[in-house]
Amino acid sequence: MSDQRAARRPPSGAGAAGGAVLALALLAGCTPAAPSDTGFPDVQKMLDQRAQAVRKRDAAGFLASVDPQATGYRDQQKRVLGNLAAVPLTDWHYDLLSTGAFPLPNGGTGERLAAKVRLSYRLKGYDTAPVSAVQYLTLKERDGRWRISSDTDGEAAGKTGTRQLWDQGPVRLVRGRHSLVLGGAGEAARLHDLADRVDAAVPAVSAAWKGPWSRKVIVEAPDTVGRMAQLLGSGEPSGYAGIAAVTTGEAGASAKAPADRVIVNPDAYEELNDMGRKVVLTHETTHVATRTVTTAATPLWLSEGLADWVAYRGTKRKAAVAAPELSRAVATGAPPVRLPTDEDFGFTSGADRLAKAYEGGWLACRMIADKWGEAKLIAFYREAGRTGAPAGSAGAPMEAQRAAATGAPATGGRAAANGKGQPARADRMDRAMRTQLGVGLAEFTRQWRAYVKGQLR
Repeated sequence: MSDQRAARRPPSGAGAAGGAVLALALLAGCTPAAPSDTGFPDVQKMLDQRAQAVRKRDAAGFLASVDPQATGYRDQQKRVLGNLAAVPLTDWHYDLLSTGAFPLPNGGTGERLAAKVRLSYRLKGYDTAPVSAVQYLTLKERDGRWRISSDTDGEAAGKTGTRQLWDQGPVRLVRGRHSLVLGGAGEAARLHDLADRVDAAVPAVSAAWKGPWSRKVIVEAPDTVGRMAQLLGSGEPSGYAGIAAVTTGEAGASAKAPADRVIVNPDAYEELNDMGRKVVLTHETTHVATRTVTTAATPLWLSEGLADWVAYRGTKRKAAVAAPELSRAVATGAPPVRLPTDEDFGFTSGADRLAKAYEGGWLACRMIADKWGEAKLIAFYREAGRTGAPAGSAGAPMEAQRAAATGAPATGGRAAANGKGQPARADRMDRAMRTQLGVGLAEFTRQWRAYVKGQLR
Protein backbone atom coordinates (compact mmCIF):
# COMPACT_ATOMS: atom_id res chain seq x y z
CA MET A 1 0.00 0.00 0.00
CA SER A 2 1.76 3.12 -1.05
CA ASP A 3 1.84 6.61 -2.39
CA GLN A 4 4.44 8.60 -4.25
CA ARG A 5 5.46 12.23 -4.40
CA ALA A 6 7.63 13.33 -7.31
CA ALA A 7 9.97 15.93 -8.79
CA ARG A 8 10.61 19.60 -9.46
CA ARG A 9 13.10 21.98 -11.06
CA PRO A 10 14.59 24.65 -8.76
CA PRO A 11 13.73 28.22 -9.68
CA SER A 12 16.33 30.52 -11.12
CA GLY A 13 18.85 31.52 -8.50
CA ALA A 14 18.04 28.67 -6.12
CA GLY A 15 20.01 25.96 -7.82
CA ALA A 16 23.28 25.57 -9.63
CA ALA A 17 23.93 27.43 -12.82
CA GLY A 18 22.69 24.54 -14.94
CA GLY A 19 19.40 24.25 -13.08
CA ALA A 20 19.40 20.80 -11.48
CA VAL A 21 16.10 19.00 -11.09
CA LEU A 22 14.94 18.50 -7.51
CA ALA A 23 12.53 15.91 -6.29
CA LEU A 24 10.70 14.58 -3.32
CA ALA A 25 9.02 11.21 -3.32
CA LEU A 26 6.92 10.18 -0.36
CA LEU A 27 6.73 6.41 -0.35
CA ALA A 28 4.05 5.52 2.10
CA GLY A 29 4.12 2.02 3.50
CA CYS A 30 1.67 0.01 5.49
CA THR A 31 1.91 -2.22 8.53
CA PRO A 32 4.07 -5.19 7.48
CA ALA A 33 2.23 -8.42 6.82
CA ALA A 34 2.65 -11.25 9.28
CA PRO A 35 5.27 -13.85 8.37
CA SER A 36 3.85 -16.62 6.21
CA ASP A 37 3.96 -20.30 7.14
CA THR A 38 6.86 -21.36 4.96
CA GLY A 39 7.31 -24.83 6.46
CA PHE A 40 10.97 -24.11 7.32
CA PRO A 41 11.11 -23.44 11.08
CA ASP A 42 14.84 -24.17 11.12
CA VAL A 43 15.39 -21.25 8.75
CA GLN A 44 13.47 -18.87 11.00
CA LYS A 45 15.44 -20.15 13.99
CA MET A 46 18.70 -19.38 12.15
CA LEU A 47 17.42 -15.88 11.31
CA ASP A 48 16.44 -15.31 14.95
CA GLN A 49 19.95 -16.27 16.08
CA ARG A 50 21.45 -14.01 13.43
CA ALA A 51 19.32 -11.09 14.64
CA GLN A 52 20.29 -11.70 18.26
CA ALA A 53 23.95 -11.65 17.24
CA VAL A 54 23.47 -8.23 15.59
CA ARG A 55 21.79 -6.86 18.72
CA LYS A 56 24.62 -8.18 20.88
CA ARG A 57 27.32 -7.17 18.36
CA ASP A 58 28.44 -10.81 18.41
CA ALA A 59 30.62 -11.33 15.33
CA ALA A 60 31.02 -15.08 15.78
CA GLY A 61 27.29 -15.59 16.25
CA PHE A 62 26.52 -13.40 13.22
CA LEU A 63 28.94 -15.24 10.94
CA ALA A 64 27.55 -18.57 12.11
CA SER A 65 24.54 -17.79 9.91
CA VAL A 66 26.77 -17.49 6.81
CA ASP A 67 27.82 -20.39 4.59
CA PRO A 68 31.53 -20.96 5.38
CA GLN A 69 32.20 -21.92 1.76
CA ALA A 70 30.75 -18.63 0.43
CA THR A 71 34.01 -16.87 1.21
CA GLY A 72 33.32 -13.64 -0.67
CA TYR A 73 29.90 -13.21 0.90
CA ARG A 74 31.29 -14.12 4.31
CA ASP A 75 33.96 -11.42 4.06
CA GLN A 76 31.33 -8.91 3.00
CA GLN A 77 29.08 -9.81 5.94
CA LYS A 78 31.98 -9.45 8.34
CA ARG A 79 32.40 -5.89 7.08
CA VAL A 80 28.66 -5.21 7.42
CA LEU A 81 28.68 -6.01 11.11
CA GLY A 82 31.66 -3.71 11.56
CA ASN A 83 29.87 -0.97 9.62
CA LEU A 84 27.02 -1.15 12.14
CA ALA A 85 29.30 -0.30 15.06
CA ALA A 86 28.26 3.35 15.33
CA VAL A 87 24.57 2.84 14.48
CA PRO A 88 22.31 3.25 17.57
CA LEU A 89 20.12 0.17 17.14
CA THR A 90 17.39 -0.56 19.64
CA ASP A 91 15.79 -3.44 17.74
CA TRP A 92 16.72 -5.83 14.92
CA HIS A 93 14.92 -8.94 13.73
CA TYR A 94 14.13 -10.96 10.60
CA ASP A 95 10.97 -12.65 9.37
CA LEU A 96 10.98 -15.37 6.71
CA LEU A 97 8.17 -14.36 4.37
CA SER A 98 8.42 -16.98 1.64
CA THR A 99 10.64 -19.46 -0.14
CA GLY A 100 10.90 -19.96 -3.89
CA ALA A 101 11.04 -16.17 -4.16
CA PHE A 102 13.28 -16.11 -7.25
CA PRO A 103 14.94 -18.55 -9.68
CA LEU A 104 18.16 -19.93 -8.27
CA PRO A 105 21.22 -19.94 -10.55
CA ASN A 106 22.35 -23.27 -11.96
CA GLY A 107 25.22 -25.07 -10.32
CA GLY A 108 26.07 -26.21 -6.84
CA THR A 109 25.02 -29.27 -4.92
CA GLY A 110 22.74 -29.90 -1.99
CA GLU A 111 19.44 -28.27 -1.07
CA ARG A 112 19.03 -24.53 -1.55
CA LEU A 113 16.23 -22.06 -0.91
CA ALA A 114 15.44 -18.71 -2.53
CA ALA A 115 14.12 -16.81 0.47
CA LYS A 116 12.27 -13.53 0.78
CA VAL A 117 13.08 -12.08 4.21
CA ARG A 118 11.93 -8.95 5.97
CA LEU A 119 14.49 -7.08 8.08
CA SER A 120 12.96 -4.83 10.74
CA TYR A 121 14.98 -2.43 12.88
CA ARG A 122 14.68 0.75 14.92
CA LEU A 123 17.09 3.59 15.57
CA LYS A 124 17.19 4.54 19.22
CA GLY A 125 15.60 7.88 19.99
CA TYR A 126 14.04 8.26 16.52
CA ASP A 127 11.97 5.27 15.44
CA THR A 128 8.90 4.56 17.53
CA ALA A 129 8.07 1.58 15.31
CA PRO A 130 10.27 -0.73 13.23
CA VAL A 131 11.48 0.26 9.78
CA SER A 132 11.12 -2.67 7.38
CA ALA A 133 13.12 -3.65 4.31
CA VAL A 134 12.91 -6.72 2.09
CA GLN A 135 15.94 -8.91 1.37
CA TYR A 136 16.28 -11.78 -1.09
CA LEU A 137 18.67 -14.41 0.26
CA THR A 138 20.01 -17.69 -1.07
CA LEU A 139 20.07 -20.28 1.70
CA LYS A 140 22.23 -23.37 1.60
CA GLU A 141 21.79 -26.47 3.76
CA ARG A 142 25.15 -27.69 4.95
CA ASP A 143 25.86 -30.17 7.77
CA GLY A 144 22.18 -30.23 8.66
CA ARG A 145 21.96 -26.46 9.11
CA TRP A 146 20.64 -23.66 6.91
CA ARG A 147 23.04 -20.80 6.24
CA ILE A 148 23.04 -17.77 3.94
CA SER A 149 25.29 -18.00 0.91
CA SER A 150 24.31 -14.91 -1.15
CA ASP A 151 22.11 -11.83 -1.21
CA THR A 152 22.50 -11.06 -4.93
CA ASP A 153 21.15 -14.15 -6.76
CA GLY A 154 17.69 -12.59 -7.06
CA GLU A 155 18.95 -9.57 -8.99
CA ALA A 156 18.79 -11.39 -12.34
CA ALA A 157 15.02 -11.70 -11.80
CA GLY A 158 14.64 -8.10 -10.62
CA LYS A 159 14.57 -9.06 -6.93
CA THR A 160 17.05 -6.50 -5.69
CA GLY A 161 15.66 -5.91 -2.23
CA THR A 162 16.60 -2.81 -0.29
CA ARG A 163 20.18 -2.15 0.75
CA GLN A 164 21.04 -0.16 3.84
CA LEU A 165 23.90 2.27 4.39
CA TRP A 166 25.82 -0.31 6.40
CA ASP A 167 25.64 -2.69 3.45
CA GLN A 168 27.51 -0.07 1.41
CA GLY A 169 30.38 0.74 3.74
CA PRO A 170 31.34 2.19 7.14
CA VAL A 171 28.72 4.52 8.62
CA ARG A 172 29.44 7.83 10.32
CA LEU A 173 26.77 9.53 12.46
CA VAL A 174 26.36 13.25 13.07
CA ARG A 175 23.78 14.30 15.64
CA GLY A 176 22.26 17.74 15.49
CA ARG A 177 19.70 19.36 17.73
CA HIS A 178 16.84 18.08 15.57
CA SER A 179 18.68 15.82 13.13
CA LEU A 180 20.44 12.51 12.83
CA VAL A 181 22.58 12.28 9.69
CA LEU A 182 24.07 8.99 8.54
CA GLY A 183 26.65 8.78 5.78
CA GLY A 184 30.06 7.55 4.74
CA ALA A 185 32.87 7.45 7.24
CA GLY A 186 35.04 9.92 5.32
CA GLU A 187 32.42 12.62 4.80
CA ALA A 188 32.32 14.44 8.13
CA ALA A 189 32.12 17.98 6.69
CA ARG A 190 29.21 17.14 4.38
CA LEU A 191 27.29 15.38 7.13
CA HIS A 192 27.78 18.26 9.58
CA ASP A 193 26.55 20.70 6.94
CA LEU A 194 23.41 18.61 6.36
CA ALA A 195 22.78 18.44 10.10
CA ASP A 196 23.15 22.21 10.46
CA ARG A 197 20.74 22.84 7.58
CA VAL A 198 18.12 20.44 8.91
CA ASP A 199 18.47 21.95 12.38
CA ALA A 200 17.64 25.32 10.80
CA ALA A 201 14.78 23.85 8.76
CA VAL A 202 12.93 22.28 11.69
CA PRO A 203 12.09 25.55 13.53
CA ALA A 204 11.26 27.20 10.19
CA VAL A 205 8.76 24.43 9.47
CA SER A 206 7.38 24.54 13.01
CA ALA A 207 6.77 28.28 12.68
CA ALA A 208 4.50 27.62 9.70
CA TRP A 209 3.05 24.20 10.51
CA LYS A 210 1.35 24.52 13.89
CA GLY A 211 0.62 21.36 15.77
CA PRO A 212 2.46 18.34 17.12
CA TRP A 213 5.11 16.51 15.17
CA SER A 214 8.34 14.80 16.18
CA ARG A 215 10.63 17.73 15.20
CA LYS A 216 13.25 15.10 14.40
CA VAL A 217 14.59 14.33 10.94
CA ILE A 218 16.76 11.41 9.87
CA VAL A 219 18.94 12.08 6.82
CA GLU A 220 20.79 9.38 4.90
CA ALA A 221 23.64 10.64 2.73
CA PRO A 222 24.99 7.94 0.40
CA ASP A 223 28.12 8.81 -1.54
CA THR A 224 26.80 7.98 -5.04
CA VAL A 225 23.46 8.14 -6.85
CA GLY A 226 23.76 4.40 -7.44
CA ARG A 227 23.82 3.83 -3.71
CA MET A 228 20.90 6.19 -3.31
CA ALA A 229 18.92 3.93 -5.67
CA GLN A 230 19.91 0.90 -3.57
CA LEU A 231 18.55 2.57 -0.43
CA LEU A 232 15.25 3.06 -2.25
CA GLY A 233 15.07 -0.54 -3.45
CA SER A 234 15.72 0.35 -7.08
CA GLY A 235 18.40 -0.98 -9.35
CA GLU A 236 18.12 1.96 -11.76
CA PRO A 237 20.16 4.96 -10.58
CA SER A 238 19.37 6.78 -13.84
CA GLY A 239 15.84 7.28 -12.53
CA TYR A 240 17.23 9.60 -9.83
CA ALA A 241 19.59 11.64 -12.00
CA GLY A 242 19.19 15.28 -11.01
CA ILE A 243 16.92 14.47 -8.05
CA ALA A 244 18.33 16.19 -5.01
CA ALA A 245 16.47 14.30 -2.29
CA VAL A 246 13.80 11.67 -1.71
CA THR A 247 11.79 11.32 1.48
CA THR A 248 10.38 7.95 2.45
CA GLY A 249 7.78 7.48 5.13
CA GLU A 250 4.34 6.22 6.06
CA ALA A 251 1.80 8.86 5.10
CA GLY A 252 -1.49 9.10 6.94
CA ALA A 253 -0.01 7.12 9.82
CA SER A 254 -0.01 7.77 13.54
CA ALA A 255 2.85 9.45 15.35
CA LYS A 256 4.02 5.95 16.33
CA ALA A 257 5.00 5.12 12.74
CA PRO A 258 8.70 4.78 11.90
CA ALA A 259 10.58 8.02 11.43
CA ASP A 260 10.82 9.29 7.86
CA ARG A 261 14.14 9.12 6.01
CA VAL A 262 15.38 11.96 3.83
CA ILE A 263 17.78 10.39 1.34
CA VAL A 264 20.11 12.84 -0.38
CA ASN A 265 21.49 12.45 -3.90
CA PRO A 266 25.10 13.67 -3.57
CA ASP A 267 25.43 14.62 -7.24
CA ALA A 268 22.32 16.77 -7.64
CA TYR A 269 22.45 18.23 -4.14
CA GLU A 270 26.05 19.36 -4.52
CA GLU A 271 25.13 21.31 -7.67
CA LEU A 272 22.75 23.54 -5.70
CA ASN A 273 23.77 26.85 -4.24
CA ASP A 274 23.09 27.86 -0.64
CA MET A 275 19.48 28.93 -1.31
CA GLY A 276 18.75 25.78 -3.26
CA ARG A 277 19.99 23.56 -0.43
CA LYS A 278 17.95 25.49 2.10
CA VAL A 279 14.83 25.15 -0.03
CA VAL A 280 15.34 21.42 -0.58
CA LEU A 281 15.83 20.52 3.08
CA THR A 282 13.03 22.78 4.32
CA HIS A 283 10.74 21.28 1.68
CA GLU A 284 11.67 17.75 2.76
CA THR A 285 11.27 18.62 6.44
CA THR A 286 7.78 19.93 5.73
CA HIS A 287 6.81 16.53 4.38
CA VAL A 288 8.11 14.92 7.56
CA ALA A 289 6.02 17.33 9.65
CA THR A 290 2.81 16.87 7.64
CA ARG A 291 3.06 13.12 7.13
CA THR A 292 0.39 12.12 9.68
CA VAL A 293 -2.32 14.27 8.02
CA THR A 294 -1.33 13.59 4.41
CA THR A 295 -3.62 10.90 2.94
CA ALA A 296 -4.74 9.46 -0.38
CA ALA A 297 -7.15 12.39 -0.66
CA THR A 298 -4.37 14.99 -0.56
CA PRO A 299 -3.54 16.01 -4.14
CA LEU A 300 0.10 16.46 -5.02
CA TRP A 301 -0.39 20.11 -5.95
CA LEU A 302 -1.40 20.70 -2.33
CA SER A 303 1.23 18.57 -0.57
CA GLU A 304 4.08 19.73 -2.81
CA GLY A 305 2.76 23.27 -2.95
CA LEU A 306 2.59 23.53 0.82
CA ALA A 307 6.13 22.15 1.15
CA ASP A 308 7.41 24.80 -1.27
CA TRP A 309 5.33 27.51 0.41
CA VAL A 310 6.97 26.69 3.75
CA ALA A 311 10.40 26.51 2.09
CA TYR A 312 10.01 29.99 0.54
CA ARG A 313 8.12 31.51 3.46
CA GLY A 314 10.03 34.52 4.73
CA THR A 315 12.50 34.60 1.82
CA LYS A 316 10.71 37.52 0.07
CA ARG A 317 11.37 35.96 -3.31
CA LYS A 318 9.30 37.42 -6.12
CA ALA A 319 6.88 35.02 -7.74
CA ALA A 320 8.37 35.52 -11.20
CA VAL A 321 11.82 34.53 -9.90
CA ALA A 322 10.58 31.46 -8.04
CA ALA A 323 8.30 30.33 -10.89
CA PRO A 324 10.29 30.87 -14.11
CA GLU A 325 8.52 28.24 -16.23
CA LEU A 326 5.03 29.55 -15.50
CA SER A 327 6.33 33.08 -15.99
CA ARG A 328 7.43 32.16 -19.50
CA ALA A 329 4.10 30.50 -20.17
CA VAL A 330 2.21 33.61 -19.09
CA ALA A 331 4.50 35.85 -21.15
CA THR A 332 3.83 33.78 -24.28
CA GLY A 333 0.07 33.80 -23.78
CA ALA A 334 -0.20 30.21 -22.57
CA PRO A 335 -1.08 30.44 -18.85
CA PRO A 336 -2.30 27.27 -17.08
CA VAL A 337 -5.99 26.45 -17.41
CA ARG A 338 -6.24 23.89 -14.59
CA LEU A 339 -4.59 23.01 -11.33
CA PRO A 340 -1.70 20.51 -11.67
CA THR A 341 -2.72 16.86 -11.70
CA ASP A 342 -0.82 14.12 -9.90
CA GLU A 343 0.40 12.87 -13.28
CA ASP A 344 2.08 16.24 -13.88
CA PHE A 345 4.49 15.39 -11.05
CA GLY A 346 5.80 12.19 -12.66
CA PHE A 347 9.58 11.87 -12.91
CA THR A 348 9.36 11.36 -16.68
CA SER A 349 6.74 14.00 -17.38
CA GLY A 350 9.39 16.31 -18.78
CA ALA A 351 11.29 19.09 -17.03
CA ASP A 352 8.96 21.90 -18.16
CA ARG A 353 5.76 20.10 -17.17
CA LEU A 354 7.29 19.09 -13.87
CA ALA A 355 8.47 22.60 -13.06
CA LYS A 356 5.08 24.08 -13.96
CA ALA A 357 3.37 21.56 -11.68
CA TYR A 358 5.52 22.52 -8.70
CA GLU A 359 5.24 26.23 -9.43
CA GLY A 360 1.48 25.97 -9.88
CA GLY A 361 1.06 24.13 -6.59
CA TRP A 362 3.24 26.64 -4.80
CA LEU A 363 1.26 29.58 -6.21
CA ALA A 364 -2.03 27.93 -5.23
CA CYS A 365 -0.87 27.62 -1.61
CA ARG A 366 0.60 31.13 -1.73
CA MET A 367 -2.76 32.45 -2.95
CA ILE A 368 -4.60 30.77 -0.08
CA ALA A 369 -2.17 32.28 2.42
CA ASP A 370 -2.53 35.74 0.79
CA LYS A 371 -6.34 35.71 0.44
CA TRP A 372 -7.51 33.66 3.41
CA GLY A 373 -4.49 33.71 5.72
CA GLU A 374 -1.85 31.19 6.76
CA ALA A 375 -4.08 29.61 9.40
CA LYS A 376 -6.70 28.87 6.77
CA LEU A 377 -4.07 27.30 4.50
CA ILE A 378 -3.07 24.90 7.28
CA ALA A 379 -6.70 24.20 8.17
CA PHE A 380 -7.50 23.48 4.52
CA TYR A 381 -4.56 21.09 4.24
CA ARG A 382 -5.80 19.17 7.26
CA GLU A 383 -9.37 19.18 5.96
CA ALA A 384 -8.28 17.87 2.57
CA GLY A 385 -6.50 14.95 4.23
CA ARG A 386 -9.50 14.12 6.39
CA THR A 387 -11.77 13.61 3.39
CA GLY A 388 -10.15 10.36 2.32
CA ALA A 389 -8.70 7.10 3.55
CA PRO A 390 -5.06 6.81 4.64
CA ALA A 391 -2.56 7.00 1.82
CA GLY A 392 -1.99 3.69 0.15
CA SER A 393 -5.53 2.42 0.70
CA ALA A 394 -5.73 1.43 -2.95
CA GLY A 395 -3.95 -1.77 -1.99
CA ALA A 396 -0.74 -1.90 -4.05
CA PRO A 397 2.34 -3.16 -2.16
CA MET A 398 5.14 -0.77 -1.34
CA GLU A 399 7.67 -2.75 -3.37
CA ALA A 400 5.64 -2.38 -6.55
CA GLN A 401 5.18 1.33 -6.09
CA ARG A 402 8.87 2.05 -5.72
CA ALA A 403 9.18 1.41 -9.43
CA ALA A 404 7.27 4.63 -9.98
CA ALA A 405 10.25 6.58 -8.71
CA THR A 406 12.19 5.48 -11.76
CA GLY A 407 9.69 6.45 -14.39
CA ALA A 408 6.04 5.80 -13.59
CA PRO A 409 3.63 8.61 -12.71
CA ALA A 410 3.90 9.91 -9.20
CA THR A 411 0.50 8.71 -8.04
CA GLY A 412 1.73 5.28 -7.03
CA GLY A 413 -0.93 3.14 -5.42
CA ARG A 414 -3.42 5.89 -4.73
CA ALA A 415 -7.02 5.58 -5.82
CA ALA A 416 -6.58 8.70 -7.93
CA ALA A 417 -4.01 6.94 -10.09
CA ASN A 418 -6.78 5.72 -12.38
CA GLY A 419 -9.54 7.70 -13.99
CA LYS A 420 -12.24 6.08 -11.88
CA GLY A 421 -11.00 7.76 -8.71
CA GLN A 422 -10.72 11.31 -10.06
CA PRO A 423 -14.36 12.52 -9.92
CA ALA A 424 -14.90 11.37 -6.34
CA ARG A 425 -11.62 12.94 -5.33
CA ALA A 426 -12.58 16.23 -6.98
CA ASP A 427 -15.87 16.16 -5.09
CA ARG A 428 -14.01 15.70 -1.80
CA MET A 429 -11.67 18.57 -2.62
CA ASP A 430 -14.67 20.72 -3.50
CA ARG A 431 -16.21 20.01 -0.08
CA ALA A 432 -12.93 20.70 1.71
CA MET A 433 -12.58 24.05 -0.08
CA ARG A 434 -16.16 25.08 0.66
CA THR A 435 -15.71 24.12 4.32
CA GLN A 436 -12.48 26.05 4.89
CA LEU A 437 -12.32 28.68 2.12
CA GLY A 438 -15.96 29.30 1.30
CA VAL A 439 -15.51 28.64 -2.44
CA GLY A 440 -15.83 25.50 -4.53
CA LEU A 441 -13.16 23.91 -6.69
CA ALA A 442 -14.32 25.59 -9.91
CA GLU A 443 -14.27 29.06 -8.36
CA PHE A 444 -10.96 28.38 -6.64
CA THR A 445 -9.44 27.35 -9.96
CA ARG A 446 -10.75 30.51 -11.61
CA GLN A 447 -9.22 32.65 -8.87
CA TRP A 448 -5.94 30.72 -9.07
CA ARG A 449 -5.69 31.27 -12.84
CA ALA A 450 -6.19 35.02 -12.32
CA TYR A 451 -3.68 35.02 -9.44
CA VAL A 452 -1.03 33.26 -11.53
CA LYS A 453 -1.38 35.77 -14.36
CA GLY A 454 -1.40 38.69 -11.98
CA GLN A 455 1.68 37.58 -10.06
CA LEU A 456 3.72 36.57 -13.11
CA ARG A 457 3.03 39.44 -15.54
